[in-house]
Amino acid sequence: MSDIEATRGAVTPVSGPAVLVAAFAIGTCGLIYELLAGTLASYVLGDSVFQFSTIIGVYLFAMGVGAWLSGFVTRDEVARFIEIEIAVALIGGASAAILFLAFSRVSFFLVVLYGMVLIIGALVGLEIPLLMRVLKDQYDLKDLVSRVLTVDYLGALVASLAFPIFIVPKLGLVRGSFAVGCLNAVVAIWCTHAMQGAFRTRQRVWFLRAEAYGALVLLLAGLFASDAITKLSEDALYADPIVFSKTTPYQRVVVTQGRSSFQLYINGALQLSSADEHRYHEALVHPVMSVAQARGGRGAQRVLVLGGGDGLAVREVLRHPSVKAVTLVDLDPVMTQIAKELPLFSKQNQRSLFDPRVQVINADAFVWAGQPARAEEPRWDAIIIDFPDPNSFSLGKLYSRRFYRLARSLLSDDGALVVQATSPMYARRSFWCVAQTLEASGFSARGYHVAVPSFGEWGYILAAPGPFEVPDSLPPAELKYLEPETMRTMFVFGADMGRVPAEVNRLNNQVLVQYYDKEWSRWN
Repeated sequence: MSDIEATRGAVTPVSGPAVLVAAFAIGTCGLIYELLAGTLASYVLGDSVFQFSTIIGVYLFAMGVGAWLSGFVTRDEVARFIEIEIAVALIGGASAAILFLAFSRVSFFLVVLYGMVLIIGALVGLEIPLLMRVLKDQYDLKDLVSRVLTVDYLGALVASLAFPIFIVPKLGLVRGSFAVGCLNAVVAIWCTHAMQGAFRTRQRVWFLRAEAYGALVLLLAGLFASDAITKLSEDALYADPIVFSKTTPYQRVVVTQGRSSFQLYINGALQLSSADEHRYHEALVHPVMSVAQARGGRGAQRVLVLGGGDGLAVREVLRHPSVKAVTLVDLDPVMTQIAKELPLFSKQNQRSLFDPRVQVINADAFVWAGQPARAEEPRWDAIIIDFPDPNSFSLGKLYSRRFYRLARSLLSDDGALVVQATSPMYARRSFWCVAQTLEASGFSARGYHVAVPSFGEWGYILAAPGPFEVPDSLPPAELKYLEPETMRTMFVFGADMGRVPAEVNRLNNQVLVQYYDKEWSRWN
């Protein structure tokens, strides 16, 4: 008798509950890999709606391809399922690390991105049909389909909750990806025990179990090395060493430091450099404070800052002796925490967020501005809107007619408002779209611009409920850049930046995001 014959036994039915547990894991892990790819793509490529839409579409298509390919598996369905589960664990678990490294090192990142989505989607698509075939003799067809799909969809629900609540804020994308891969590998190991009766030889079970344990070891190694992998991928993206990095529920925040300055990046895009941020923030704040003083006659006492969680705009506001209260509304608590606790920032913003006149609120500005409680509060004399550029629909809503009408309801009748409005040089129509939208919201609006070496020519829109003159008064505190004559010249545009026709940016069309993508794509 041969060794194989000695270990050959009768095949026993696979436990139904065991298969349903596996289906639950498939639903959970599969959706998390999809969300990881979409989130990572939106971080590095922008335009989250486009990235998520195309990745979801490709992923679902790939699952259909996998379901079709399952028809070619004619025997050993349990073994094939465990092998596929191991493959999903390895490829899905390493996917975030591979994509981050690919973005910083290869020119064909999109090929890698969608290739990875196709492979993972096809493998996940293979699994459910195989599980159904394993259970075909234990349940009626209607019970089989309902039970497997129910637990699969339940797993998707768990994934959709775990991803934003735990995985992204607590683990980050790379570590989270490896952790989910480990879960897949554990499921594969468990299946070799729970379904071992489906194998005729113990050698086959041992072989699959060894593969699953090997995959788990590799993924655990990746889990423990995830910080080093993230640093390796990001070091290739930034010229200066990284001194702080964190993935929040809203964005990827990175701070780098060179010999003479530090820089803040959000989702890979430069937000400020300490070498020249004074030009940006002095130009942002002091013209609107001057107009508010001229229109109100007493100087702005209550100031609202929307965005600007770095505390630098608040620093400039506090230079005005009339200011009695400043409210800062910024979505991400990590950003305001950095502004307070990271020495680079607290020194640069002169500890502005610790000033007793300053109240910090971490909330979505759109939601916060529309709350009924705002109608019961005193209006603000000046509103400073310092959001990131409208490179996605989630940001474009903050440049919409609806949002500006909310801002108008918060502003006193003799107050003034300013919006950072991207570059009138590189995104000319986008810039004037912001002006057009403010005017459609009941404001008088005037554009102005300043040269910021880190960004180039940068623009702002100054607005008020009624007519106003070009501002020329500054606070008594000494400034690094602005002088009265300099401030007046900012409102003069050359022929290549002058006003052009643009549509109003509304919530239902988000035309500004379309302008922005088209114009900046010429320079990137």
